Amino acid sequence: MNSKLKLPFLHVYNKFLQLISPLQAWRDGSRLLGAKFLGGLLVILIATLPFLENAQTGVIGAAVALAWLMMWLSDRRDVEDQSVPIWTPIHIPLISYWAIALIATLISPVRVAALDGMVKLTIYMLAFVSMSRMMRLGWRSILIATYLVTALISSAYGVQQWYLGAPELATWTDPTSEVAGITRVYSFLGNPNLFAGFLIPALPMGIIATIYWRDWGMKALGAIAAVTGAFCITQTQSRGGLMGLAAEGFILVLLLVYWWGKRLPTWTLPVTFGGTAGVIALGTILVPTLRKRVGSIFGTEDSSNAFRVNVWQAVFNMIKSKPILGIGPGNKAFNLVYPLYQRSGYSALGTYSVPLEITVETGIIGVICYGWLIFTFFRQAWIALNRLRSDRDANGLWIIAAIATIVGMMTHGLVDTVWYRPQVQLLWWLAIAIVSSFYIAPTKNAE
Repeated sequence: MNSKLKLPFLHVYNKFLQLISPLQAWRDGSRLLGAKFLGGLLVILIATLPFLENAQTGVIGAAVALAWLMMWLSDRRDVEDQSVPIWTPIHIPLISYWAIALIATLISPVRVAALDGMVKLTIYMLAFVSMSRMMRLGWRSILIATYLVTALISSAYGVQQWYLGAPELATWTDPTSEVAGITRVYSFLGNPNLFAGFLIPALPMGIIATIYWRDWGMKALGAIAAVTGAFCITQTQSRGGLMGLAAEGFILVLLLVYWWGKRLPTWTLPVTFGGTAGVIALGTILVPTLRKRVGSIFGTEDSSNAFRVNVWQAVFNMIKSKPILGIGPGNKAFNLVYPLYQRSGYSALGTYSVPLEITVETGIIGVICYGWLIFTFFRQAWIALNRLRSDRDANGLWIIAAIATIVGMMTHGLVDTVWYRPQVQLLWWLAIAIVSSFYIAPTKNAE
């Protein structure tokens, strides 16, 4: 019976190969279908994140998606290289979530608006598979260096704003709070919370770059980007950003101690655990502006906290109305449905919490599937980290940077939704692509 079922599939597959065979032949002599073209587009995409409007970034992202699609269609499927698999375990929940989001779009009460979000989600995911593939082809350091250079330029402008002052472009701080009037830097991104989200990867990637790269100029780039990035996050006064910075710094130190653990005394890990937590707490206590800003996280006396609580209560009602598959992806769908549930005086462009946003957009099924994606990421990261650690392969340090980045972004995302902006979302997929690029497919003879 199995053989009978295989025949129609083989027939369709052979027809598919015949259909795309001209494209495969064209690739041999076309620069547009080569890896360098796709890699160049990815470099441009990352390098321009802080400087372009979202729509302009979307155009470059669409070009990346199209270039990857052409490259994938022109792959020679009669030649399999098991040492460099294109698909990894991370791709399975990724495709599953995409399918759930598509169903949510089709049954959405605001289908046209949800379709816009579905297009954006597709572009982001194709950017991920593009970055994952290019990293396997030797572009890992190039893409990371591109981000660090961009982060350094953005941070330099942020430092200038901190030193010279910067006008507020929106009401970011409760005017009745103790920190009212303090400069909140935002660099080229026009929003301090977004700027903080963009800089979250700078600390772990910059520190790992300083350790990993051998060229002293590149080491300096990593070190300066890490220091200025962390400093600018503190000066954004973004509470979510500060939480993310503390979380990723904590994880980064612990994983580095684990990485070098075989050469360190047994008491190093617990001492580092306590010491890192102590340094974070001490820094928060001793720096007045940080102490006040962090203190405002708790309770609802701060107007922005009270605002979020009221938005969240309306969002819970949205979830109750469509709990299974949500209203469909994208901010446009949210903006059309939220007014039906909002409390008077509490308009919002998002849920101010990524887990809630995912649940609103794709329902309980979607949030479970996305949780599967995150679980798979950490599982594959841990497997690859231990494999490279046992082999004493320094490339494993990049996995540490990716894990710390994801932890920082997840922490920030608990209380904000700048994660959905391309300046942050694409860096999320960059970190996941780093781990995905280290996957090794099991051999057929493996028991």
